[in-house]
Amino acid sequence: MNINYIVGIIGALGVFLFGCITNITIFPEFAFTVTPGNLVNFFDAASILITIGCTLFIVCASFPGSMLKAMPKHFKIILNNKMFDPTSYIDQLVELAQIARKNGLLSMEEKANEQTDPFFKQAIMLIVDANDQDKVRGILENDIDCMSARHDAAAAMYDKASSVAPAFGMVGTLVGLINMLKSMDLEGGAGDLGGSMGTALITTLYGCILAHMVFGPVAQLLRNRDAEEILCKQIIVEGVMAIQAGENPKSLRERLLTYMAQKQRELSGEEKTAA
Repeated sequence: MNINYIVGIIGALGVFLFGCITNITIFPEFAFTVTPGNLVNFFDAASILITIGCTLFIVCASFPGSMLKAMPKHFKIILNNKMFDPTSYIDQLVELAQIARKNGLLSMEEKANEQTDPFFKQAIMLIVDANDQDKVRGILENDIDCMSARHDAAAAMYDKASSVAPAFGMVGTLVGLINMLKSMDLEGGAGDLGGSMGTALITTLYGCILAHMVFGPVAQLLRNRDAEEILCKQIIVEGVMAIQAGENPKSLRERLLTYMAQKQRELSGEEKTAA
């Protein structure tokens, strides 16, 4: 579970709501008051329709239905913090290297069929089938590039929403100001001025919240997961290439560990020593 995301979003929302109901004065004397009823001031149906409704419909108009249907999957991805573990892939590749040196490349076919990762299985089968090294690398790297492009398109959907939401917040501000100016010409006072001005300001607020507390973090986390997956797949590519070339398992581990940060290498070494 991605605790950082959950804590960050809940914390930001909590601090925002607390700020909405809190009044702190320092001069001439310190005073601290909490007025929960103030939350009602930040609800406006017209603002919700303009900002949230228009943002969602523009996103629907900008992207295919298959990508919109994948949104639940996107949230599942960002909430799972342990999808891609480079150390696990390195351990498996070293084990495969030992099997290949002892029994030959064909002996890895059984291990390939046990893999749940389709990319890893494909990589193993390509060298088991005695394909040319350049061909194997080309196929696998093209697979990585295409995967990254798909992931970037998914993140771009949230980038689009993040940019559209503040824009419709400004649109709502203009709507509120127009209604306010129209109300100033009414006979008998300006009773509708408060509501119109509220719509004008709250739409901008909603737009900022959607952009920076909802869509922005999702886009960034999807790109983070993409980088993690690319790293693991690069490790797989280098590993199977080295296995095909007959590299020593110990040397292979040292090479693959260079893809990881120094701290991760040290932790991996400590785990191996403990084991």
